[in-house]
Amino acid sequence: MIGFGQAGGKVVDRFVEFDRQTRGKTVRAAIAVNTATADLRGLKHVPTDEQVLIGQTRVKGHGVGADNELGAEVTEEDVEEIQAALDDVPVHEVDAFMIVAGLGGGTGSGGAPVLAKHLQRLYAEPVYGLGILPGSDEGGLYTLNAARSFQTFVREVDNLMVFDNESWRHTGESLGEGYADINEELVRRLAVLFGAGEVDEAGAVGESVVDASEIINTLGSGGVSTIGYAIDHVEREKGGLFSRFSKKGLDETDTTNRITSLVRKAALGRLTLPCELGGTERGLLVMAGPPEYLNRKGIEHGRRWLEEQTGSMEIRGGDYPLPDEHSVACVVLLSGVTDVPRIKGLQQVAIEAMENLEEIRSQSDANLAALLDDGDEELTPLF
Repeated sequence: MIGFGQAGGKVVDRFVEFDRQTRGKTVRAAIAVNTATADLRGLKHVPTDEQVLIGQTRVKGHGVGADNELGAEVTEEDVEEIQAALDDVPVHEVDAFMIVAGLGGGTGSGGAPVLAKHLQRLYAEPVYGLGILPGSDEGGLYTLNAARSFQTFVREVDNLMVFDNESWRHTGESLGEGYADINEELVRRLAVLFGAGEVDEAGAVGESVVDASEIINTLGSGGVSTIGYAIDHVEREKGGLFSRFSKKGLDETDTTNRITSLVRKAALGRLTLPCELGGTERGLLVMAGPPEYLNRKGIEHGRRWLEEQTGSMEIRGGDYPLPDEHSVACVVLLSGVTDVPRIKGLQQVAIEAMENLEEIRSQSDANLAALLDDGDEELTPLF
């Protein structure tokens, strides 16, 4: 995992922390790349020797100031510094590269597509992106940056997973609280999805195991992906999907129906990028939790329901046994989605923002000329 820029670095930092807390094996190596020294200092879990400061000759560690063209330029110039950090990664143990970046700022927005292109040229492993869209309250410049970065990033990666801040920020939250919650949502989804194939040799083995190859095949459709998630505790005093059942006597019919309901909740609830299910090219369903609650029939029913909703015949499904867990989680990965109103709206707003910027610049030039107009007398400049 490579966190590019401030937002990307924070997500990867939280992922490394989560992996350690849960004794997971999802992140084989983590690197953070930035043009701002202060942003790198804010990371707590990515080791300092795996943090890469680029653009020092151009911006001297102060960042690129939301200028994603400059972010792309300094990445091109210093890509070998990033490569030097990657040279220490045992690539033969890595299933894929994943570049995480906020698309609204300057460093990640401009640099992530450049790094993706570089990795595609050097390695045989897939290169995925996780792009974070800015909220509408972050301003027109960030929207313009995101639209331009999105169009570039999606062409340079094997698949671009997208998280939309606009759909996830809660009213009344501070900026810090909002981003912390968003990072948590992202990490939990990705931990179940990418952790599914990382089962210990001594651990429980699922009836229908999801491994890295199935994730790679699902993402092989290219384009844009979104991730749905639903969870419910299996031990509660009252309420909840599995509350009526004890571990000693689970009713197969009821657990089947309730797993199917959890699949629907994951797919129809809050996707990382809201979209219509119809037209999805490929999909993957992962159920994770205590083995005795992972009902094969329920998973198969859920998989068939996803086929009906998406119109795709390439919906994979499986289970991820976690004997020590007290909840059942469902992750739905929808790959190659095309009916995404948010992306169309983002591009339209970006076009308007670009036109407004050009108009402002033109007016600014006219205003400066008027300010310097000295009437009948003409002053000559020094040079």
